[in-house]
Amino acid sequence: MIIHTDDAPKAIGPYVQARIANGFLFASGQVPLDPKTGEIVGQNIQEQTAQVLKNIQAILKAANLTPDNVVKTTCFLKNMDDFVAFNEVYATMFNDKLPARSAVEVARLPKDLLVEIEIIAAID
Repeated sequence: MIIHTDDAPKAIGPYVQARIANGFLFASGQVPLDPKTGEIVGQNIQEQTAQVLKNIQAILKAANLTPDNVVKTTCFLKNMDDFVAFNEVYATMFNDKLPARSAVEVARLPKDLLVEIEIIAAID
């Protein structure tokens, strides 16, 4: 089953926002774009991370899920020097049920953004 919401950025290539398979939701990497305008939101890692999390929450909501369902995230940072500031915002999305996570520095992200996050969520 494909998940789509107008409250998260549209796919800009041959992929979907998210897909449900075998009891899991697999979401494509989310970037800090405003879903209505397609424009970049934020100039720093905190602002961009907040928008990415907002986009992820919209996808989760479209699938009738919450951040508590997220079991794994993969976080791509343009600069690992932003790791502490990124973590401060990232932590606001999760309660006691923290997901497993990978965080890596990458050479470049689409539109020269500072952060991209993809998730896997379990469907109860």
